[in-house]
Amino acid sequence: MESDQSLIQEAEANLNRLQRELDQWELQQLLSGEYDDRGAVLTINAGAGGTDAQDWAEMLLRMYTRWGEAHGYKVHLTEISEGDEAGVKSVSLEIDGRYAYGYLKVEKGTHRLVRISPFNANGKRQTSFAGVEVMPILDESVTLDIPDKDLEIITTRSGGKGGQNVNKVETAVQIRHVPTGLMVRCTEERSQLQNKEKAMARLKAKLLVIAQEQRAKEIADIRGDIVEAAWGNQIRNYVFHPYQLVKDLRTNQETTAIDDVMNGELDSFIETCLRQENHLTEGASV
Repeated sequence: MESDQSLIQEAEANLNRLQRELDQWELQQLLSGEYDDRGAVLTINAGAGGTDAQDWAEMLLRMYTRWGEAHGYKVHLTEISEGDEAGVKSVSLEIDGRYAYGYLKVEKGTHRLVRISPFNANGKRQTSFAGVEVMPILDESVTLDIPDKDLEIITTRSGGKGGQNVNKVETAVQIRHVPTGLMVRCTEERSQLQNKEKAMARLKAKLLVIAQEQRAKEIADIRGDIVEAAWGNQIRNYVFHPYQLVKDLRTNQETTAIDDVMNGELDSFIETCLRQENHLTEGASV
């Protein structure tokens, strides 16, 4: 009897393992976009909500860092602007590994937090917002012709603490794409040339992603008004008070396990959204 029970348990374990592998294989079949197998650059910007929003942006930074590390990706902080009292105003992460962009691209949009503010002496409920932007990490094999006249390049001194030579050399590079108003900044490299190359790669990635979203055949066809409005697309609510609930507004996927989500357990939201997007795409092509 014990032997039979052991065999049954082993068979169940094998079936569960095979089911997980099948689910993972099916999910990766959905990641068929041109850049889905690339690493990702994820940028978080604090929105409306003052100090609470800046604290919320830092909470999201921790959430995505934990998600990336749990999936075996290399997670590297590339740019950060500290908050006035707490948190961060903006922060960028490189999450390097196969399919990181394919998974994280559905996280783009506005994330809304509702909680009792720890920064309010009266203990009032506060609503805060943060915007998440995701773009693929591109290499030299991806070419994109952007006329020089469309670029505005500014060099500044990199911030940060350090020795006597810190902030004396202009190594930080900021590039603005004039027709759309899109802007990228790179400070993490030691030389201005390296920062310029990396900033250009990120600008190209932004333009390519937006061109795909707008189905624009040429970069010149991108409509600037939509670029500007895209930040306001609210995708998910995180309610800490008066109840606990995380709900994705696109799929209606929800959970009360808010601590797990904030510790990086996002797969159920990501997978449900990817499957829905694939279903909608198939329906549109029929």
